[in-house]
Amino acid sequence: MKCNWPLGNGQHLEFDVIENNEVWKAMAGLYIFTYQLHNGNWRAIYIGQTNNFSMRMPNHDRMNEAALAGATHIHAKSVFSQQDRDLWESNLINHLQPPLNQHHRHDDWGRLI
Repeated sequence: MKCNWPLGNGQHLEFDVIENNEVWKAMAGLYIFTYQLHNGNWRAIYIGQTNNFSMRMPNHDRMNEAALAGATHIHAKSVFSQQDRDLWESNLINHLQPPLNQHHRHDDWGRLI
């Protein structure tokens, strides 16, 4: 299954929907701890990036916290370029304002908090 997440600039990124913390490939990318609402939409709990899914995801330090906040799935997207990962992670966090992310967030007046 796939899911498109908005970057807040009119563009979207397509992520794979992962139902459990499965065997991960040794590749770089973005991930979102999330859950599905009754209307079918998804709610982001935490957004991050990694240089290697296989090293980062099995013992992620925010996994339990995200699960306690309601996360039931992980959405993952392979992204080779560090520049793209940095830009897209920032855009996603700024636009979606996931509750467990504290960096790249802006207040109601657009100021970085």
